[in-house]
Amino acid sequence: MKELFDDLGTCKIGGHSVFSFLCDENMSELSAYFSSRTIRAGETLWKEGDPCDYVGIISSGQIDVKKETEFEGKHVVVGIYKKGAVIGSLCILDNSMRVVTAVAREDSTLVVISRENFERLIADNPVLGCKLLKGMLLSVSVRLRKAYERMTTFF
Repeated sequence: MKELFDDLGTCKIGGHSVFSFLCDENMSELSAYFSSRTIRAGETLWKEGDPCDYVGIISSGQIDVKKETEFEGKHVVVGIYKKGAVIGSLCILDNSMRVVTAVAREDSTLVVISRENFERLIADNPVLGCKLLKGMLLSVSVRLRKAYERMTTFF
């Protein structure tokens, strides 16, 4: 697992990594809370409205994130995420339901932290949990900035 984290640590999202605030020792400690998951192309990770039971960080492959439209059975792809991207983090803090559907565009591997392990990490090691949260917030912030920039191209 350590090698997987090292590989992910080199991934940059908008020039930043979700692990930007973590040193090598932190990465080793963090690996105890994560697991690895392989997803086949076309497999659905979760559907809009499903419970939020984990956050994933893509270590290989690509994941499509889709939002339902008002037309039954129709979706809009709101993001295509690849290596280094954090997915599923919007609902992990407030225990809300998934707001999007996630489907593997190609065979993919994720490192995953379950809700239970996320809570355990924060209880066991608040400093390490805070560093991970800062990295997740950074990832979401970069993504939101890019969305703002894309929106202005329509006007």
